[in-house]
Amino acid sequence: MCGIAGLYDLHGTGRERDPGDRARAMVDTLAHRGPDGAGHWGDPAAGIGFGHRRLAIVDLSPGGAQPMHSSDGRYVITYNGEVYNFGELHAELSVRGHNFKSTSDTEVMLAAIVAWGLEEAVRRFVGMFAFALFDRQTRTLHLVRDRLGVKPLYWTMADGMLLFGSELRALTAHPAFVGDIDREAVMALLRYSYIPAPATIYRGVFKLPAGSILTVPPGGTPSIAPYWRLADVVARHGQNRLSFEDATTALDVLLRDCVARRLVADVPIGAFLSGGTDSAAIVAMMQAVSERPARTFTIGFRDAAYDESQAARTVAEHLKTDHTEIMIEPDAALALVSDVADWFDEPFADSSQLPTYLVSRMTRRHVSVALSGDGGDEMFAGYPKYRWLERVWQTAGHLPPGLRACLGQALRAAPDAALRRAAALVLEPGRAERIGEKARRLGAALSAPDVGAAARAIDVVGVDDIALVPDAQGTLHPPHLGGIEALPDLVSRMQAQDMATYLPDDILTKVDRCSMAVALEAREPLLDHRLVEFVWSLPAPVRRRPGPPKGLLRAVLQRYLPRDMLDRPKRGFSIPLDQWLAGPLRGWADDLLSVDAVSKEGILNARAVDTLWKRHLSGAQRNSTAIWNILMMRAWSMRWQNR
Repeated sequence: MCGIAGLYDLHGTGRERDPGDRARAMVDTLAHRGPDGAGHWGDPAAGIGFGHRRLAIVDLSPGGAQPMHSSDGRYVITYNGEVYNFGELHAELSVRGHNFKSTSDTEVMLAAIVAWGLEEAVRRFVGMFAFALFDRQTRTLHLVRDRLGVKPLYWTMADGMLLFGSELRALTAHPAFVGDIDREAVMALLRYSYIPAPATIYRGVFKLPAGSILTVPPGGTPSIAPYWRLADVVARHGQNRLSFEDATTALDVLLRDCVARRLVADVPIGAFLSGGTDSAAIVAMMQAVSERPARTFTIGFRDAAYDESQAARTVAEHLKTDHTEIMIEPDAALALVSDVADWFDEPFADSSQLPTYLVSRMTRRHVSVALSGDGGDEMFAGYPKYRWLERVWQTAGHLPPGLRACLGQALRAAPDAALRRAAALVLEPGRAERIGEKARRLGAALSAPDVGAAARAIDVVGVDDIALVPDAQGTLHPPHLGGIEALPDLVSRMQAQDMATYLPDDILTKVDRCSMAVALEAREPLLDHRLVEFVWSLPAPVRRRPGPPKGLLRAVLQRYLPRDMLDRPKRGFSIPLDQWLAGPLRGWADDLLSVDAVSKEGILNARAVDTLWKRHLSGAQRNSTAIWNILMMRAWSMRWQNR
């Protein structure tokens, strides 16, 4: 895992006397991603410069250093990620006569590109990756991102130059970079807690879409083409007619392989263990394929409503892992709030960023790589909103739209205090937090004209009021995944949409930034594209067996864990945001949200923000997520707009 950055002057005019040195300056902003080494390369005549910061995981010797040249001298690569099937590719290429000088996957990638061409080679790669490849023969630059968007890659055009990097900060380090804030991106952040790809917080700066290759010839215009599309995978749903039992066995075998491949490293490896189904499945597979006990890591909170450490400990004891846990006091988490904007150089507001950073920091003290269960909720329909909306629409979807809209409006207007009192009667302590926000989301879904619009409405987790962002029109939304209308049920459509948008832009962004902030490599076995293709090939009744969520994955896990360890309500990886905003974070939030401070910044409507904050504090309308989104926007602006 590493950090990459670079530039390409499309006109090759020699304006950059030393593009390699410029690339070095850009990539040095990413030193946290690669503390084990640095390298740069440039060709002034071609106007190209590559930079690399290394986190050494496979082949710790100088033989794995980058930027790296192909054996024939034609290609140069700077690369972030891991290709897990490099061993098989190495063997196949050796038979074809290629002689390797190192044991790194980077050299194997270059040899594969020489042998088969870029697109065919990328189709053969099993892994997570973002890389830049320069063809010195044709003077063509390629930027490539993995299929599911595990690894980030940003790019822009500035003064005739293409700039790219693992994080935005690398682009901003180039003097030609222009950072004009996109107000539509700000509005999207307030809605969704993240900025949907391909947009970024800056106008004209983009995230490279997952599963795609950007190509730019000398003097040409960048073009983007997919080499793998989730829409194509989803379109083949149901073609595999395995029974539930046979699908369970096949998934078990495939999961073992996905995990085993991610245990190849020349540094210590562990796993995040929350006690939930996804991480438990990963750890169970680690134990099954390894000769040594897996190292597992958990953080706990004093507040029982947010603590999963006991459940994780129970799983670890049963599987006999080498388990480490730490109990986090609120002060330790709160002390990090001012640092969040430094980890995320684009505003990002999923509040689980705090516990994700904490578990990453604790894990990095012991290992350099950690396996995670990310992707399981999208793959196996684990999010409560899926069944929640499905049941609501089955009950109310047949009602006349006008009546349904009235019910939705009534729910959105219900007093928060009354909702909390009612929820407290039927929910366990702590589960009623943010009940007002959930009720308003449900009300918005009921008010939607059709079930597709309802699914989009329920994804608005923050506030949907363009009055908060002057001059915004509210036009930026997560791109619609084409073809999902052909899926047989609402939950499948929601899963596919989340895999295409929420997963890469929220979940994987959060894990990448929080883990790389402490130079920890996170690996996601459940996002192996072979597993994704297999699960989506199954009929919906097999993928989503009636009963508890994640029936197919649970069936596999029951081969390794007692059933009682699996029958736990989903908690999520969250923090007591309501309590913190009303208590220890109150002063910090007051300062950031003051009318004077917001007015001076000029991005948000200060009076509208003040009204929202006061209504939240009074209890009239709790909006913790909306407030957090605004706070993260303000914190980011203070950190990055004054650079």
